[in-house]
Amino acid sequence: MIIHKSFVFNPFQENTYVVSSESKQCLIIDPGCYGKEDEQILENYILENELTPKAIWLTHAHIDHVLGLNFCVEKWNIPYCIHYLEVAQLKAVEVYAPNYGFHDYKPVTSNGTLLDSSEILLDNLKFSILNVPGHSPGHVAFYHSDSAQIWAGDVLFRQSIGRTDLPGGNFEILKKSILEKLFILPDNTTVYSGHGPETKIGFEKRNNPYISI
Repeated sequence: MIIHKSFVFNPFQENTYVVSSESKQCLIIDPGCYGKEDEQILENYILENELTPKAIWLTHAHIDHVLGLNFCVEKWNIPYCIHYLEVAQLKAVEVYAPNYGFHDYKPVTSNGTLLDSSEILLDNLKFSILNVPGHSPGHVAFYHSDSAQIWAGDVLFRQSIGRTDLPGGNFEILKKSILEKLFILPDNTTVYSGHGPETKIGFEKRNNPYISI
């Protein structure tokens, strides 16, 4: 069984997720916590639920999704997993972070584990890694078929889609990713996005104004 908890962090209102197994191992998806208050909220949840963080999974490396990466790596001494096409994006964050007002951003100093396979595990839970570029070149989503849940980052939102006007973005590629990787999933699949409320694949197929099938 998967236990899922979401947090809304930083001025971008980014969704950070903690996903845990019955044995209380957990992973952190897209740690956007920035500042002591955000960090304390995340730490308290993990402590109060007696969880053991095992890894950080990044859907992509835009600034709002990695503001808490260094904190989580150092706090729990855990690795982070990233697609190789996002490594340059992550390195760029420390250059442009001050332009967004994040003067206290601390870049991670360790190298990430590259997401170079089609599956990844948390304890005995198996997730499929879906390559879904368009918002960002190396964007991925984490799909757990047994529970019909997917953590999709900034690809698909409730009745919206990810931006394609950022470096590496491309609308046609994003549309292809959604149609060929996400919309083929069962309609009852719950989508946890990088911003905003959760949604369902079936609902988006019927109601998303940006993607028609």
